[in-house]
Amino acid sequence: MTGNFPRRDFDSAAAARHFSAMSEHCESENCCQHEHEPAANGVANPRVLDALGIDPETGEVVLVMFEPRPWKGGDEQLFQLQEKLNSYMSFALDGEMAEQLPQTVGKKVRLTLACAEEPPPVVTDLLLRVREQISLQGINLTVEGLNPPQEGGCGTGCGCH
Repeated sequence: MTGNFPRRDFDSAAAARHFSAMSEHCESENCCQHEHEPAANGVANPRVLDALGIDPETGEVVLVMFEPRPWKGGDEQLFQLQEKLNSYMSFALDGEMAEQLPQTVGKKVRLTLACAEEPPPVVTDLLLRVREQISLQGINLTVEGLNPPQEGGCGTGCGCH
C-alpha cells in the first residue's frame, strides 16, 4: 500500500452516493447526527457512510471513506479509522446495505480509503491486517489519494489540509 499512491478525484455527484443513514437514530442530543444539522463525513465520523458507488469497470460496490486530514492524529486518528472500518463492514455484511440498496445484492464489495496523504507505517500495518481478514469474506480494501480541492473546494482555512 505504500510506494505507488494513486490519486483520484471522487465525483460525489456522479460516481458516488452519500449516505448518512448507516446507523440507528441516536437517543442523545450530544450525538453528531440530528435532523436539524447534517452529520459531517470522513474518518472522524464512523456514523456516516461517506460515499458509495458502483465501479463501472469491475461492477464492485465501492464504499469510500474520506480522510482529508494529515496523518498526525496519532492513536485517536487510528482509533477513528478502526471505528470507521468496523461501521463499513457492519453495513456491508449485516444486511443493512442489501436492505437499503437491493441493487447491491450479489455484488462484490470494495472498501476504499481516500486520503490526502500517504498513510504512515502504523496505519498501513493496520490496513494490511484488515485487508487480510476481510478478504476471507470476499471484500477488498484499497487506499487511494484524494486530490486536493480545486477552486471552489473546501478552501483556505477549512482545517482539513
